[in-house]
Amino acid sequence: KMSVNKVILVGRLGKDPEVKATGSGTSVCNFSLATSENYTTRDGQRQEKTEWHNIVVWGKLADVCGKHLAKGRQVYVEGKLATRKWEDKQGQTRYTTEIVANTVQFLGSAGAERSMGAGASAGSGHDDYAQDFGPEPSFDTSDEIPF
Repeated sequence: KMSVNKVILVGRLGKDPEVKATGSGTSVCNFSLATSENYTTRDGQRQEKTEWHNIVVWGKLADVCGKHLAKGRQVYVEGKLATRKWEDKQGQTRYTTEIVANTVQFLGSAGAERSMGAGASAGSGHDDYAQDFGPEPSFDTSDEIPF
């Protein structure tokens, strides 16, 4: 049987990335990514809907993301969808669904174009600006990561 778990997103960071190290010293970078969709309602009103995605990057790529990414920066992310089980401070079992990225491509401005990960190609080259996508949901990840 064939199965595919592949996610491709292009969006903007909602806040600066956070980089931590596991007990074994492996770097992990977390950031939230906004993707927006424009549509027209039946009565002709233009609307925009924003989705927020939790992104996780591991290893050397995590260090590079932590060093070069910032709130508002546009990125291309490729990876897989993963659901993680964890316990909150009250001992309740919680689940978090996130994108585990294996390719992160920096788009827009902020110095020279940079591209990381397997098979990533050169960036778009245009000068993008930080955009306000509305309020970002608050994700308290302090007790989510079990290390």
